[in-house]
Amino acid sequence: MEWATLASVAAGAVIATASGAFFDRHRWRRDQRAHLMGVRRTLYSEYLTCLSKARNAFRLLARDRDLGALERERSARECFAPCYELRYQMTITASAPVVEASEETFRRLRGMRGLAAAGVLADDDAYSGGRGAYEAALSGLRLAMRAELGSDQ
Repeated sequence: MEWATLASVAAGAVIATASGAFFDRHRWRRDQRAHLMGVRRTLYSEYLTCLSKARNAFRLLARDRDLGALERERSARECFAPCYELRYQMTITASAPVVEASEETFRRLRGMRGLAAAGVLADDDAYSGGRGAYEAALSGLRLAMRAELGSDQ
């Protein structure tokens, strides 16, 4: 009888330890997912803000008929430069669908930078087309971000 009791105690200890480890691992994974979502939420907000600031700067450049060519180009490049840093963060932090949408949006905004730097004005068809393509890509990016973050649930 002593061996049966000892075996029962040992088996109970093994079960308790294993279940504790299982639940600790489960809690750790849940915490990691929550942390990643928090990091992504912050990064996505910063990225969208940066894109918006650059877009607004390009709008001002496209409306300024008096700005010289060199100043216009320098200003357009300076306004867009911060977007590169966040773009690289997006490529290593976001899910594949968000990275794909992010890259498309970035390319479209870079195209607008090129137009603004070249002196294309807001009433030009090329600028309107570039703006429309950017806004469509931005809409797709926001949808991908919302889907990943579960914002619509």
